[in-house]
This record gives sequence, C-alpha cells and structure tokens, in this order.
Amino acid sequence: MYLVTVLGNLLIILAVMLDFHLHTPMYFFLSNLSFVDICFTSTTIPKMLVNIQTQSKVMTYAACITQIHFFVLFVGLDVFLLTVMAYDRFVAICHPLHYMVIMKHRLCGLLVLVSWVVSFLHALLQSLMVLQLSFCTDLEIPHFFCELNQVVQRACSDTFLNEVVIYFAALFLAGGPLVGILYSYFKIVSSIHAISSAQGKYKAFSTCASHLSVVSLFFGTSLGVYLSSAVTQNSHSIATASVMYTVVTPMLNPFIYSLRNKDLKSALRRI
Repeated sequence: MYLVTVLGNLLIILAVMLDFHLHTPMYFFLSNLSFVDICFTSTTIPKMLVNIQTQSKVMTYAACITQIHFFVLFVGLDVFLLTVMAYDRFVAICHPLHYMVIMKHRLCGLLVLVSWVVSFLHALLQSLMVLQLSFCTDLEIPHFFCELNQVVQRACSDTFLNEVVIYFAALFLAGGPLVGILYSYFKIVSSIHAISSAQGKYKAFSTCASHLSVVSLFFGTSLGVYLSSAVTQNSHSIATASVMYTVVTPMLNPFIYSLRNKDLKSALRRI
C-alpha cells in the first residue's frame, strides 16, 4: 500500500510537470497535494514497516518529537490544500469568465506558500509544547506512531495548556477550512442548479467530483478518528481507524483523480 501511494502520487506529479495541457491552477494544486501525501505517509509508514519486520516497537524521544512535528505539518498542509482546491473550483464554476484573471500564477503560488508557512508554524508550536512536558522513563503509546493526543495524554506533568492549544488549533485550522470548503460547495451546487441543460450540469459537476470525493474521504475518516477517540478509550480501534486517513486515503487519491479525470488519463497515456 505504501509503494502504491508513493508511485501513484509520483505519477500525478510527473504528469503535471511533463504535460503542458496540465499547467493550470487546478493541476498545480493537485501536484502539491500529491507531494504532501507522499511526505504524509512517509512520516509514519516506513517506521511502522520496520517495527513489523524487526518485531521491535522502540522509538527514541527525539524521533518521536520529530515524527509529531512532521505529522502535524503534513496533516495541516493536506487540510489547507484541499481548502485551496475547493476555492479554485468555486471560482471556476461560479465565476468562469473571471477565472484566469483571479487565479493567476502569483496568487496560486502565494496560497501554497501561506499554507506551508501556517502549517509549519503550527507544527513547530505543537512540538515545542510537547517538549515542555515531562514523561515517565517507560512510556508506552498504544498506537503505530507518535500521535500528538496519545503522547500528551501520557505525560506525567500538567497538560492543560497543551490540550487548550490542541483544541483551539483544531477549531481554527481544521474547523475554519472545513467551513470554507462547505461554503464553496454550497455556492457551487447553487450555480450548477441554475444551469438549464442537463449536459451543462453534468459537465460542471464533473470538474469538482474528484475533489469532493477526496475531501469526503479525508475529513470523514479523520473526524471519525477524533470523535471516536473522544467517546471511547479503545486504543486498538482508534489505531485501526487512523490507518484510514494516514494510509488508505493518500493511496486512493491518485486513483480518484486519474480515473475520474479525462485530461489526467490522457496525460498519463502520453507519458
């Protein structure tokens, strides 16, 4: 599954780079999402595979903090890039005549840069907050990677400030983008509904169907994990559910975009 994820996302990046037909804002954001998905899975899965192979589940303190930092960084980037892609589809469908004027190369680059900067600062804050905590010498995390909530919950010192930062960050950096995505698709659906011909409706919806599938898969699985962790303390169930958004979703993204997208399929055939 890890190899399929890496190879599938690499193919999308190569297709966008090598085919000039795909040098558009939508595919620019898609190639960035593919790169982030490769990095996202690479923060957890290689270590897990080593653990399975060696039958050793030991991780150093420094490696654990590093894994937290990069995991939070790439989760945040996934969220922001999906939001930016929703905005791109909103402009394309709701303001088609102004699309090329609004979505200039400079704006696209700026949106990606802001996503990286905000995600990096958030990840740095969370990892520095964990560094302030003290832990018992023998710490066991019931997960397949150093998940932020699981690590904080097992600290020996007061974790109130950490929990406040985690929940506020989740509210603003995940809840805010989710509201933006929902608003974009509300406006998109309203615009599609106003189109008189059935063929026009299908064509307009098909341009954002792939993105909507990926958004539903990513937010559905990740929200499911964190809501279930708030309700139940069954660590095995939480770890199993986490596999969905850390392994399965990045693996399915290339298939969703390539199977539902004629331009991308044509580019892959040409390559």
